[in-house]
Amino acid sequence: MTREEAAREIANLSERLHRLDYEYNVLNAPTVSDREYDRLFDSLKELESAHPELVTPDSPTLRVGSDLTSELPEVDHTIPVLSLDKAYTFDELMSWTTKTSTNLGADLSFAVEEKIDGVSIVLYYEDGLLVRAVTRGNGLRGNDVTANVRTIRSIPLRLNEATTVAVRGEIYLPRERFEEINSRMETPYANPRNLAAGSLRRVKSAAVAEVPLAMFAYEGFFQTPLPSHVSVLERLVELGLRVNPIVGLFSQTGEATPELARSDDAGPTWTIGDFEAMADFVRRRTELRGSLSYEIDGLVVKVNELSARESLGYTGHHPRWAIAYKFEAPEGVSEVRAIDVQVGRTGRVTPVARVKPVAVGGSTISNVTLHNQDYIDMLELGVGDTVAISRRGDVIPAVERVIEKNEEATTWKMPDTCPECGNALTVVGAHHFCTNRSCPAQVRGRLMFFVGRGQMDIDNLGPETVEVLIRRGMVSDVVDIYTADYGLLDGVPGFGEKKVALIKEGVERSKSRPYRTVLQSLGIPELGQKASELLIDAGFTDVDKLLQCVDRGEVSRLTEIPGIGEKTATTIVSELSNPTTRDLIRRLQRVGLSFKAEVPDRIPAVEQVFAGQTWCVTGSFEHFNPRSLAVDEIKLRGGKVVSAVSGNTTHLLAGTGSGSKLAKAGEVGAEIVNEEEFLALIGR
Repeated sequence: MTREEAAREIANLSERLHRLDYEYNVLNAPTVSDREYDRLFDSLKELESAHPELVTPDSPTLRVGSDLTSELPEVDHTIPVLSLDKAYTFDELMSWTTKTSTNLGADLSFAVEEKIDGVSIVLYYEDGLLVRAVTRGNGLRGNDVTANVRTIRSIPLRLNEATTVAVRGEIYLPRERFEEINSRMETPYANPRNLAAGSLRRVKSAAVAEVPLAMFAYEGFFQTPLPSHVSVLERLVELGLRVNPIVGLFSQTGEATPELARSDDAGPTWTIGDFEAMADFVRRRTELRGSLSYEIDGLVVKVNELSARESLGYTGHHPRWAIAYKFEAPEGVSEVRAIDVQVGRTGRVTPVARVKPVAVGGSTISNVTLHNQDYIDMLELGVGDTVAISRRGDVIPAVERVIEKNEEATTWKMPDTCPECGNALTVVGAHHFCTNRSCPAQVRGRLMFFVGRGQMDIDNLGPETVEVLIRRGMVSDVVDIYTADYGLLDGVPGFGEKKVALIKEGVERSKSRPYRTVLQSLGIPELGQKASELLIDAGFTDVDKLLQCVDRGEVSRLTEIPGIGEKTATTIVSELSNPTTRDLIRRLQRVGLSFKAEVPDRIPAVEQVFAGQTWCVTGSFEHFNPRSLAVDEIKLRGGKVVSAVSGNTTHLLAGTGSGSKLAKAGEVGAEIVNEEEFLALIGR
């Protein structure tokens, strides 16, 4: 095939694929099978590989993205990209329409559209070709995500006409696809919007292509102005852009505009009426929001006449010709007063937002974990921002989105040094770490973890007592717990002779904790309760066997154990190879802690009375101290044990001091069992 023949064939294939993409992704009316589409696509790809100089900027093959890492530079917007004013009741909304018409001295019509809960984007087309795609950013500058946006099939790379236009739209992930993708993720996203935003910010466009993002266009800024919003939407449809068909147009008289009346086929499906019909439209869209294939968090009401928009103008924050009607949601609105960083026992540095106290789902929230810098960048979050706060799973506070930016439109950045010790921070993956093991925050964290419930569970050695020991220089390492002279506490306020004696008893009693409890209390990443049990069940019944495996670098020996994956095995081998960890183990052995499991020659058959049941254990017990002993009894009899109550929980073993889990168990209908009843069930 000559170069001229290849050029013609490439042009023909590109044209046909563009049409097929439009039919499938915009019209939702495919005319060929997936196999036929793939055949045409592969033919084009093969020709372009042979003639790379013939690849055009709008080639359908750009949809697959690239594995090359690319920056997301900041670029200026050429159109106003502002936020919207808000209304939270229909009365507020109608008051705004009346005020807007009064200020202009004219009867106006208003378009009402669904407010897609996604990621705002501006598409810049020149002579019909997509040349740039930019995130909203601070309204003046945003990130150039052109390579990533090219992979979204509902966004045309070339318009139906050689027009120059800036298009505003909302990129989103359909609910069904979100559930499918999120179920496979190690760290699931809270909602489709966050997954869409995270995907759009990826540095490899090939990774974006794997997420089935979509877009609705809702505004167009043409070189030759059009008369109305109706005509803008119809023009966008003519150019091949996907516009949400759920739109209403309302006026005092309830009559359609001339533009809408003359083009039923080109435009979306409209609901037309007076302001009474508008009330019904808003009510219906509110009721139906949960049944949609995409997330919406409100409606947007806009003045239809573009000449009136010009007269109304803008504030520094929002256009005067549009307002967002926000749905009621189990969220609270608050302000970020400060962002602090906390250093954990492993050195991981986590930003935490200090927000103005707000009631959400029956709890008052004032602190919200922000996870890492990537999470903050995704939200474009800064101090002074007004934010929406939820309780994910009705438990964990989370910042869902920024409602209004601070005056400087800044995004918060992680410090370069540890706030506790001044050590330079190191970035590992998405997280920042302080590598100084002597960092006071890490020391405190390791001590608190070691003595806490679920670990060594040392009686009378709670957080406040540990703080006193640290301040007085009595402990700086977990081994110090077993070598400290607690007699030095005599005379310290709150520490009488009886209190000191109880602390000593608790420390001494903890030396009898089983090997698996000691192992999980070391605080080694990935080596928690479940992993400890799996290792012991697989034959690593003492620490020397485990260390010998580590010394031989036998990661595969660990990955052969069902339930232990590559990441867990690699982390365990790495941490147990660390001389500091080895030294800690040997010193704990010398003070009397057990590093060998007691395995009986023969385990007597036990009736599986708890088979098929799911238990949760909470509170304190007389006969099961630590309460992990009760957990062992349940598992021995075929039961499954979980750490939190859910709809799948069948039984709750409730001891003294049971808290929220007891109430939750009642809500889900789990059977509540006290210690006496439990003893009877296990025959003791």
